[in-house]
Amino acid sequence: MKLGTGSSPQSEFATSTANSNRVANDAQYIVRAAWLDYGDVRQIIAVDEVSAHVSTNRVFRATLDDGSQVVCKVSSYGSYFLFVEDHDRLFKCQQLLANTRWSNFLATILSKEGRVYTWYDETCWAVFYVDVERGEQLPKIVTDGDVQNLAREIAEFHNACSSIAPKLAATSNSIKGDAIHFLDQLMQPNSSEVFGLSQTDISVVRRSTHQFLVELEDITFDDWPKIPILLDWNLGNFSVKRIEQNGFELMSRWDYDWFRIDTRLLDFYFFSRVSSKTGDRTSFTYSPHTLLEPKFLTFLKSYHSVNPLSEAEIRFLPFAYRFFILNYVIREGSKFFRSDLSEQFKKEAARIYLPQLDNFVIEPLLTVLD
Repeated sequence: MKLGTGSSPQSEFATSTANSNRVANDAQYIVRAAWLDYGDVRQIIAVDEVSAHVSTNRVFRATLDDGSQVVCKVSSYGSYFLFVEDHDRLFKCQQLLANTRWSNFLATILSKEGRVYTWYDETCWAVFYVDVERGEQLPKIVTDGDVQNLAREIAEFHNACSSIAPKLAATSNSIKGDAIHFLDQLMQPNSSEVFGLSQTDISVVRRSTHQFLVELEDITFDDWPKIPILLDWNLGNFSVKRIEQNGFELMSRWDYDWFRIDTRLLDFYFFSRVSSKTGDRTSFTYSPHTLLEPKFLTFLKSYHSVNPLSEAEIRFLPFAYRFFILNYVIREGSKFFRSDLSEQFKKEAARIYLPQLDNFVIEPLLTVLD
């Protein structure tokens, strides 16, 4: 969207689609233009795409004339200004974690004159990262022992994030603000057209969004602690380093698409997927059933032993999942996922996932507190 212009939901969607097409067509040019603007004396001699081809973002590995490499993400997803804000906070996180065991965990964002560097032409934007050293990837189906190990590592990482959270500036978005905005969108007469769902589906989504906001008020969510979280913990987004026969440490993490500063509970749905008996899959769904699988209970127990969870937090787990479905799958899905995946996920969300939450039984997860 051009700066200083207003837009309707339909024109915003059309602009987003046009921008996505530009990313698809001009991404390699943008990588080179951004590097030239960055001002490094080294020259790019090769650009290779390493995108997962699930999202509308494009990711490239650029080889420089000294043999080193940098990674460039090219995007038109969402808002450039929120993109910059997120990377500013991530850069600050890296600085605050510098003297801890997590000093080399997050992929370093390149900066210029002490600030995160981004390239922007009012339709697309780009950012560079140091290509992190990658260790071992956990198998698609993770053993019970590795689930427990991962839970303890994540608990330690969340502890570190909690310690630096007070030193981070607030962000413009929050799950409450996003949900309020989404409910406003769903109340519009053209919401069915905007989100590509039937009126019946829209009614389901609207009711679920309202229930979510009522829950936030009931639990006085505004007072809950907020920490930097990475949200998307698919196995392809992080690596581990084996330190003994049956143990490992988290080694590196990349992909910051869904970074935000909010409740740690937003991270847990993806850990339920990693812990699932079906494992990490190329063809996947976003069903809530993984939250009730025995291996996720194992994960919660191990996490709780290091970084205790309250009963209120555990009861919030299905609502954290609900927010993920409402915000990332339905509200923003067409901006982020490939069009075929977005259409599939949105319909499944309205017709399967959200209705399943009406019968979600939380009691098995509360045994973690015993």
